[in-house]
Amino acid sequence: MTVVHAAFGQRLAEAVHARGPLCVGIDPHPALLHAWGLEETPAGLERFAMTVLEAVGEEVAVVKPQSAFFETYGSRGLAVLERVVAECAQTGTLVVHDVKRGDIGSTMTAYATAYLDDSSPLAADAITVSPYLGYGSLAPALGIAAQTGRGVFVLARTSNPEAVGLQRSVTSEGKTVAQSIVDAAAESNAGAEPMGHVGVVTGATVRPGELDLTALNGPVLAPGLGAQGATVQGLRSVFGGMLPNVLPAAARELLRHGPDVAEIRAATRRMRADLSGVFGQ
Repeated sequence: MTVVHAAFGQRLAEAVHARGPLCVGIDPHPALLHAWGLEETPAGLERFAMTVLEAVGEEVAVVKPQSAFFETYGSRGLAVLERVVAECAQTGTLVVHDVKRGDIGSTMTAYATAYLDDSSPLAADAITVSPYLGYGSLAPALGIAAQTGRGVFVLARTSNPEAVGLQRSVTSEGKTVAQSIVDAAAESNAGAEPMGHVGVVTGATVRPGELDLTALNGPVLAPGLGAQGATVQGLRSVFGGMLPNVLPAAARELLRHGPDVAEIRAATRRMRADLSGVFGQ
């Protein structure tokens, strides 16, 4: 049976109002595991993830587990990801699975059911999706998310250099591919209050003014804060008036302070305070 939650846009707005906009990535890649003195095993993975949640679970509105690093360990890794979801439900922390799924028809429906429907123990509050089989191919994910009160973040203008040739290419309508994705998301969000359930992913490292986000009426997930070069102070110039809808995401910049829980928490609080100064919260 599918449980209908309050609309994702509303839940996200309330969480950000209470805890600020910072999104912490849970990225247990091998280098971090080794730096923390942990083995590349399901046990090491679980220790890592639970330590991060102990440090930030009640400090931030959103966490973003990178599913690939959990999938690496097979069913035992996915069991850890399930535990992340369950633990965040206890702390009131929203979970955005960074899964970047994108397919067509029944396959997209299956992906969406796995990560967005209450029938699945992996179900998160939102997921990242890829529109590069056509924005229309995302319809199953958008539909299931809307029905269950969850959200999706559609890749629009990502921060990796390989994306430039595709995402900044110009369509027959005279707009960039990235802008066409933003505009399609805006149509999905039309009329929603306080904002819609379809967000976009736009790197915090992109050029100011590259995208027009004013009509989006949805959240903007902005990875790249810290280790990838984006700064808290630079967010205003990149996102301008859309800043209140932005979720700046950081992982390595915070997790490098582990495995000490107090150090991770202190670094998170410092970044939250810096963001508060920029966002005016």
